[in-house]
Amino acid sequence: MRMASPSIVPNDRLDKDFYLVLEDFRSGAAFRETDEGIDYSTLIEDLLRGEYDQVLRVVAFNPAEGWSRDASEDVARELERRIGTEGREISDALQDFIESQVGRRIGVQLPLPLQL
Repeated sequence: MRMASPSIVPNDRLDKDFYLVLEDFRSGAAFRETDEGIDYSTLIEDLLRGEYDQVLRVVAFNPAEGWSRDASEDVARELERRIGTEGREISDALQDFIESQVGRRIGVQLPLPLQL
């Protein structure tokens, strides 16, 4: 019986969610490098601080669990929530990303119906 050789990468370092940002550069789209330790809240803060210019997509994956998915809509909704509750200013490009993911304009409050 053949034994599987142990991985040179410790499994505990792979058993977490990772995030990659697909960004549009002049020369074309590319995934930006991120620190290994970037987590969801750090990603959101980096986006709000303007660390990324032209976000196209956000991909989440977990190597230990064997999944990956497009997390763009979830990220956009969290950004929208944070902008609304914290009153943050954002770039036009980040606003475009959020609006493309949520399918509507953000920052526009609809009038409430009058109560008679």
